[in-house]
Amino acid sequence: MTDDSLYGRLRSAILSLDLAPGQRLSERGLEPEFGASRTPIRAALMRLESEGLAQRDGKNWMVAPLNLDEIRALYEYREVLESATTRLASERASREDLEELAELASTSDAGETPEHSLDAGTSFHLELARISGNPFLEDAMRSVLTRLYRTRWLEVQSAESRDRVHAEHSSIASALLAGDSASAELATIDHLRGTDERLRQSVASDRLRLRASGIAVD
Repeated sequence: MTDDSLYGRLRSAILSLDLAPGQRLSERGLEPEFGASRTPIRAALMRLESEGLAQRDGKNWMVAPLNLDEIRALYEYREVLESATTRLASERASREDLEELAELASTSDAGETPEHSLDAGTSFHLELARISGNPFLEDAMRSVLTRLYRTRWLEVQSAESRDRVHAEHSSIASALLAGDSASAELATIDHLRGTDERLRQSVASDRLRLRASGIAVD
C-alpha cells in the first residue's frame, strides 16, 4: 500500500464517521486494520493533523472532536470566501460555466442518499470557486469544506435538509444566470448562515445522542 493510499483510507474513515470524533488511535493498533507499518501510519496521521481531522493525545492520537466554536469560526471564514467567489464568478464565468453550475444545483431525486447529496453539494461549491477564476480561493474552499465535512454529513441525514440545500443552491445558480450579482451573493450568504445555524443547533441539541454513539462533541 502506498503512503497516499493509506492516508486516503484513514481520511475517508474519519470523514465518513467510521472513525468517530474523539476516538483514540494508536499507531500500533492501526497496523493490522490498515495493513501498514507504524512509520507510514504516523506520516498519514500527521497529514490528517494538518487538516484538523486528527490530533495528538499524549503519545498516541485521536480523531479530532467536533467543536461548536470551530464550526462557527469556519462558517464565518467560509462566508467571506464564498461571498468573494460568487461575486467574481458573476464577473468572470462564461454562460456555459453558469449553466453547468445550475445543472449541479439541480441534480437531486426522491431517492437521493446522504452520500450523494454531500458529494453533489461539495461539487457545487468547488465549481463555484473554480469559476471565480482565482485558484487561491478554490484551494481555500477545498480546505474549509474538508474541515466541515463531518458536520455537513450530519446535516444531510434528513430528506428535508437535502431538499433545502438543493433549493438554496438553485437560488444561487439562478441569480448568477440572470446576471444578478447582488442577489446571488445574498443567496450565498443566506445559504451559509442557514446551514451554519442548522448544524450548530443539531449538534448542540443532539450532544447526548452523539456521545452515546461514540461521537465526541466539545
